[in-house]
Amino acid sequence: MDSQESIGRFGYRQELRRGVGLTDLVFYGLIFMVPIAPFAIFGLVYERSGGMPVLVYLVGIIALLFTANSYAQMVKAFPLSGSVYNYAGRGIAAPVGFMTGWAILLDYLLAPSLLYLIASIAMNASIPAVPVWAWLIIFVTVNTVINLRGIRMTIKLTKVMIVAELAVLALFLLAGLWALLNGAGRGFSLTPLFNPETFSWPIVFAAVSVAVLSFLGFDGISMLVEESTGGSEQVGRAMRLALVLAGVLFITQVWVAALLAPEPLNSDTAFYDAAAIAGGEWLRHLTTTATAISWGVANTLVAQVAVSRLLYAMARDRQLPAFLARISVRNSVPANAILLVSALSVGIGLWMSTVDGGVDLLTSLINMGALVAFIVLHVSVVVHYTVRLKSANRWAHLAAPLIGMAILVFVVINANILAQMVGLVWLGVGAVVLAILYAMGRRPTLRDSVKEPA
Repeated sequence: MDSQESIGRFGYRQELRRGVGLTDLVFYGLIFMVPIAPFAIFGLVYERSGGMPVLVYLVGIIALLFTANSYAQMVKAFPLSGSVYNYAGRGIAAPVGFMTGWAILLDYLLAPSLLYLIASIAMNASIPAVPVWAWLIIFVTVNTVINLRGIRMTIKLTKVMIVAELAVLALFLLAGLWALLNGAGRGFSLTPLFNPETFSWPIVFAAVSVAVLSFLGFDGISMLVEESTGGSEQVGRAMRLALVLAGVLFITQVWVAALLAPEPLNSDTAFYDAAAIAGGEWLRHLTTTATAISWGVANTLVAQVAVSRLLYAMARDRQLPAFLARISVRNSVPANAILLVSALSVGIGLWMSTVDGGVDLLTSLINMGALVAFIVLHVSVVVHYTVRLKSANRWAHLAAPLIGMAILVFVVINANILAQMVGLVWLGVGAVVLAILYAMGRRPTLRDSVKEPA
């Protein structure tokens, strides 16, 4: 079955342009996760984990590999843009799909705002003459123009940016290892992996609920299935590859940083302080600037792509306003959705820049929306394959999703209490919207699909 038929059997026309290969998808996922993502949140993860950031990232990658497996199973069954919205809606029921899409919207709508805000604050620290709000508007404008030009332009730029990020990371690791060999920091130790004096599973999982921010983005690859040249198989493979590669990079850099970080630790600047110990002030400034550019341009560029595709998918099913489903004839992108995301990013970013602890709150909320959606994703695999199709593959369609779900539930239980409360409020608002749709005679429905064999 070719790509066109795989979309057509669900009653949709191929409107998005296919031209994204395996390497493109892996680069897209890596740039979305940001190879140097721990630079910005290392101090917070270090503090909350009792000095065991390596263990936290190891647990995170194990949990999300189970999630990647569930994504691969569902994208194979439903190769459509919209990610967990489509998987839960078609795998369980349309109303569940709406609520899951609503949950992941908390992640996707707020993520660009958080990234723009962090980058703008970092750039303001380097160039105080330009205020935070001005940097935020500059970043949003640049990314919007690029994304409106089409997916190929986005993919080309992400490749350039990821090479630059990897170069900065390589410099830090080389300088850090050289410094450790020459007696800097605490020397080589397994303490960042396991410290019996501070270890407890609730502490580790509470830190995982923060560190998971670094991994968010591998799931965004599934949003490009309608633009992938190799369809669902290619997307599933790209998600696993990107996740493993990112995990190795994350574990390596936080291990070196943990051995170099000074005591007492400043959670806001911990990684940059470690970089200064490793190579001097030039490396501190390099890592700070790299964080600003990678979060403010590279990561937000692909985040804008992902959320615009989710809005497009929900709008074409009449679960969001129809104007969000309109495609630019010239560049084959959901232009209205991209513009809406840009406007929201500016508004939310400017608002949170005036709130004490705004960055920490946004981080917790984004992670909560993603974790809830991932849990429902695992349930959708079990319901669709094991219950509905009577699949004989007990590992991929029952055991693996149940293990992945159990780990994520434990992470949510140990997450920030305020994030739990706001997450529940967000789901409550979604339930109200769903009720209004029913009252208007627009209850969630998804076009019929051809069932896949077990």
